[in-house]
Amino acid sequence: MLQPRLVSVEPVFPLKLRLAYETGEVRMFDVAPYATGPWYGQLRDAHYFQAVRLLPDGTGIEWRDGQDIAPHELYENSVAQARV
Repeated sequence: MLQPRLVSVEPVFPLKLRLAYETGEVRMFDVAPYATGPWYGQLRDAHYFQAVRLLPDGTGIEWRDGQDIAPHELYENSVAQARV
């Protein structure tokens, strides 16, 4: 399944991301299960986690040192939020 393009990502503490898609969908993704080990464990640092950024083409997200989560995982493993 092709997921829609991301239009924004917002860090929500602790270790969650609010993802907005071009379809108007807003979804919440829990990063905690990924934030383990020496490399992904950096995501547990609040300042570092807050620096998440959207890739230019809207297909994913990443952090400064290159940690990322596959776009299909972001979409399929996130929970839809109520639209306002």
